[in-house]
Amino acid sequence: MTQSAPSSSDTRPPRRPGPPGSPWAAGGTMFAGVLLFVDGVLDVFKGIAGIASDDVYARVRNYTFKFDVTAWGWIHLALGIVLMIVGLGILRGAGWARFVGVVLAALNIVANFIWLPYQPVWAIVSIAIDTFVIWALCTSRTRPVV
Repeated sequence: MTQSAPSSSDTRPPRRPGPPGSPWAAGGTMFAGVLLFVDGVLDVFKGIAGIASDDVYARVRNYTFKFDVTAWGWIHLALGIVLMIVGLGILRGAGWARFVGVVLAALNIVANFIWLPYQPVWAIVSIAIDTFVIWALCTSRTRPVV
């Protein structure tokens, strides 16, 4: 049994350095896709609850951004379905999904901020999720491997 040191004629390609940017963000891109999908599921549940019964959410009086709860239900249902589709697109590595994910997460932050008086806990959780999603998708510099 003999062991030999690697020769200088070793033809292995040189190691490519990792992607620039934060390693948290690089690993966070996949997690952002999962979170965007989960946030979409939460929005679908919010939408179904608002459409099914007006008694589920608190009644808010004299609120500047007051909408009918059923209208909010339809807004959250539609936004949730689109968020789920974009989340799956991010998980599959689609190039379009990163930009659309950032835009939709920002839109969802605004919608949940306006929704805050109706369900503060759900709205704050969604805002926190969307904030992480935007950070992860904007700071990751991962490129497809060719």
